[in-house]
Amino acid sequence: MAVPSPLPDSKADLRDAMRAARRQYAASLLSDTREALETALAEQLGPFLFAATGVAAYFPMKDEISALPALEKARAMGKTTAVPAFTDRDSRMTFRAGDPVDPGPWGIRQPPTDAPTLSPDLILVPLLAIDRAGNRIGMGKGHYDRALPGLRAAGARLVGVGWQFQLLDGPIEPDPWDVRLDAFASPDGVEEFPC
Repeated sequence: MAVPSPLPDSKADLRDAMRAARRQYAASLLSDTREALETALAEQLGPFLFAATGVAAYFPMKDEISALPALEKARAMGKTTAVPAFTDRDSRMTFRAGDPVDPGPWGIRQPPTDAPTLSPDLILVPLLAIDRAGNRIGMGKGHYDRALPGLRAAGARLVGVGWQFQLLDGPIEPDPWDVRLDAFASPDGVEEFPC
């Protein structure tokens, strides 16, 4: 799957193009193929999981690659795991340990709001696109933009995860509030970015 070239002129246009590309790509996958790719992603993340004590990922939306097999692998290694949780639509995102069983205010499953919070040292970050400098474009709601600075300051490693085509050769112009990621992982491999 190729991203349109040249890249769209604005972040909004790039976000729309990558959303459409991700939707099309995910729809093209047979369920067995998708499961194998998501298992391969978990394998690629093995060294990051091994080095971490607390691992956070997201409960995937329909077209996103699932990082849940990576969370299962982390749990099997004895790591504490968590996913994003919100008390309401205006609340700041936190990471809570436990199984994502309750519907959150955004319609995505999350642990119960009384589950313990976690300050993970490895965060698997969803994205629409990322460049080779670690600049990412997310869905546009800003949840990760608000949460990542404090987690980075506490020493967390930030690894974007996605399908391989979401890693762009062209640059993404970061906004002042954007936090650069440390690496990108896909079923095809891991690329770490220079500091």
